[in-house]
Amino acid sequence: MSSPRVLPAPLLPVLLRCLSALLVLAGLGHTLWYGLDEPGVALAFGALVAAGELSRHRGAEGREQAPLGAAGGLAYTLLGECAGRSTEHGVPQVVAVVAVGALLGRLPHGAWWRGTTADHLTRRVLTVAFAAVCFQPLHDSGLLSGWSGHARVLLLVGLLVVTALCDAVLAAALARARTRWPYGPLLRDELRGLLGIGSAVCATGVVMAVAVGVAGLWALPVFSLPLLLTQLSFRRYAAVRTTYRQTIASLARATEIAGYTPPGHARRVAELSREVGRELGLGERELTVLEYAALMHDIGQLSLVDPVPAGATAGLPTAEQRRIARMGGAVVRQTGVDSEVAVVVERQADPYRDQPLGARIVRAVNAYDEKTRDAGPSGPLRALEDLRLATAHDYQSEVVESLARVVARDGLTLPVVG
Repeated sequence: MSSPRVLPAPLLPVLLRCLSALLVLAGLGHTLWYGLDEPGVALAFGALVAAGELSRHRGAEGREQAPLGAAGGLAYTLLGECAGRSTEHGVPQVVAVVAVGALLGRLPHGAWWRGTTADHLTRRVLTVAFAAVCFQPLHDSGLLSGWSGHARVLLLVGLLVVTALCDAVLAAALARARTRWPYGPLLRDELRGLLGIGSAVCATGVVMAVAVGVAGLWALPVFSLPLLLTQLSFRRYAAVRTTYRQTIASLARATEIAGYTPPGHARRVAELSREVGRELGLGERELTVLEYAALMHDIGQLSLVDPVPAGATAGLPTAEQRRIARMGGAVVRQTGVDSEVAVVVERQADPYRDQPLGARIVRAVNAYDEKTRDAGPSGPLRALEDLRLATAHDYQSEVVESLARVVARDGLTLPVVG
């Protein structure tokens, strides 16, 4: 077996981080050279962005979210008046204030220059710069002086919708470069996320900008409260999702505790199934169903009087495999888990042409894990070859090849198919 392949560092995140760094340096240089316009306004919005970043959290699907910081940055970007007086801060100062506030809010968390945190800050700077370039020149030139009431609000909402779409495209591109996952499902998940906390962020940003223009800076704490309550609700939802997953994982360990399956088998199958699902383009919701089904795919073995040696059901007669799978589906339905999870569990032993995609993935990954267990260094290659030879009836060829690509990324060099 040859040495593991070293994947080249993705170029897109480096270019975007360099671009955002140049924008921040240009904004800071311009602001320091010409001075800070409306220092009180800049300080208030910078503190709001910093507080929002300081209270950031991970959503139910693992995304980092700082809704208050995002709303504050967008409100400062779209600010044209403060208590009836026209503002003149301009694009460079917007970028400088938002970037400094975001960095200060991230400092207590540490490691702001790496991984998802660096991508988050890059997106924040680029989206704010985009919105500021679209709005501030129009305001400074006086073209918006005749826009008031509904027309001005609709303009701000439209601008924020375009900015949010650009941010979703950018977030999916950065995630694609970082993870090598398919771009389409990543973009679909980002767009779906806009319907949740993203819509609240955009609405709060518009309301803040309009309210500060009329009532002054006192509007900031007033209109921050609803978004803080929304963020609290999302955080509780994420906690419930985490507890729910831990409960399913604990239930799946029943077969290991009873001695029916080897330790760690369900966890390995779940993790590898999720990676294969991403390779095949499944979205976040489908991946969650797949993960839960993979965790519980062997729970039907609890109905056996005598355990299968090493829990390896792939070598059993087809009728016995189907009986165990249907018993597992019945157990899953009794637990109150989503019925889609039960369907995947109970149909994993059917011919693959009659299975949903989740069942095809779980069946192939389960067989791969059973064949590679205690098989030595060449076990993965032999297991994949066995799965390829059985694609006529037992396994879907697309699933097997996706599994091969996932395994290859983990350090194996696989033979070229065909």
